[in-house]
Amino acid sequence: MNSAFLLLLIGVPLLSSALSVLITSRAVDRFLLLAAPIFVGVSGVLLLLVHERHPVIAHSVGGYVPGLAIPFVSDTFTALMLVLTSMIAVVSCIFLITTGEDQYRFVPALILMMLTGVYGALLTGDLFNFFVFVEVMVLPGYALIAVTGTWRRLGVGRMYVMVNLLTSTILLIGVGFVYGSLGSVNIAIISRMGTPTGQGALAIGVVLLALIIKAGGAPFHGWLVRSYPNTSAGMMALFSGLHSKVAVYAIYRIYTSVYGDPAPWVNVIVVISIASILIGSLSGFGQNRVRNVLAFQMTAGIGHILLGVVLLTSAALGAGAFYMVHHMITMSGLLLIMGAVEQTYGTGSFKKLSGLASRERWATTLMVLGLFSLIGLPPTSGLWGKVGLITAATGSRSTIGWWLVGAIVIGAVISLLALQRTWRNTFWGQPMQSYHPDSADTGRAPAEPITRSVRIPARLLVPGTFMIALSVAIFVYPEPLLEIVDRAAVGLLDHSEYIGAVIGS
Repeated sequence: MNSAFLLLLIGVPLLSSALSVLITSRAVDRFLLLAAPIFVGVSGVLLLLVHERHPVIAHSVGGYVPGLAIPFVSDTFTALMLVLTSMIAVVSCIFLITTGEDQYRFVPALILMMLTGVYGALLTGDLFNFFVFVEVMVLPGYALIAVTGTWRRLGVGRMYVMVNLLTSTILLIGVGFVYGSLGSVNIAIISRMGTPTGQGALAIGVVLLALIIKAGGAPFHGWLVRSYPNTSAGMMALFSGLHSKVAVYAIYRIYTSVYGDPAPWVNVIVVISIASILIGSLSGFGQNRVRNVLAFQMTAGIGHILLGVVLLTSAALGAGAFYMVHHMITMSGLLLIMGAVEQTYGTGSFKKLSGLASRERWATTLMVLGLFSLIGLPPTSGLWGKVGLITAATGSRSTIGWWLVGAIVIGAVISLLALQRTWRNTFWGQPMQSYHPDSADTGRAPAEPITRSVRIPARLLVPGTFMIALSVAIFVYPEPLLEIVDRAAVGLLDHSEYIGAVIGS
């Protein structure tokens, strides 16, 4: 495969965004909104096949001297993330099209611009250009939050903007420190230098701090759990699968490139991981809306995924990557199912929903499977995700490993109890007598008597059904994904192929 092909993965969604603005046609908008991520997703699958023979493909833009040129690089981990982010973008956009939210002016263009930033951040091999693409990813989010969701989105949007601007400033300062102390922001060159010390280590720490904040890890998770639930469900599914996971991807890439063994300050990441798992699991008890509970489960998921870099072994990185795949699929599925409930019944509040199990049996079945997956129960991908993490932690033969096992087990028990409360308040109980068809969250729509004809349309459940079915399929046949994440973990630890592809041997 010609390495210049990597540029198309950024150019196609960028061009699609421009065409969406220039051509005011709903049909064209919808075509571009689905065609661009499908193209990148299919390309990601092809890259996974190519990487079985060629572990790393790199392209230096403009043909400049390696080390000076802007590098775009793909390996197994990158290709896997391209497939996942594209798949979540497609199913989320199908949901947005079904609900009609894509009809808001510039929403398709903004989503395509956000995808451009996502793909660029995944493919770039340069820290400064990673910062640029992250900004391209985040900036459309400001407008998308303002357009969709409840009325609270306007106030929450200010917090989202302020936190992300501050975090971006920290990230840019960190990148500047890296250049000043190490003389380069090229990941391959930094990796070739070996483990940094002194100012270099501090600079890398600043970059990783900014990324942990953007990922929504505790104790920096407050902005995420307040802002995401106040967008629409489709937009929250899109954000959860793209924004925070790009930051986690970058943590994996940068940390493994710089440190061959756990960093001297690895205990800081241990504390963040354990705190994220426990706080994210426990905080669900204090919420009154289903999507707020799921937002805290996103924080718990970040804690699980970070265990890979804490232990920094091939088994741990593979398990962390597997868990990230599971979490992205499961979370998007649950959010889209709840979005279908909210579209039909006008609310996602515990106080205004009950007895859905007797009315919406298919949605209930999907919700049960999704909640099982978050806890780590069969028959879902969550079981293998947590088994993999526990196996990697116990295999490390260290005290830290047992602390992590304890956090995983305790977090699973707490999540079981918190999600049981979600189930009891929303799907169990007495059948509903009235509902708020226009959106109860605004406080403006009066309750109406509920009739037998009020049911979730099948078309609204299609995206969520696909994602939950995929989670079950991974449980039944996990071997292909296990092979891919194992290959990705080896590539993260062995930098020779990456360095050779980007700057030569």
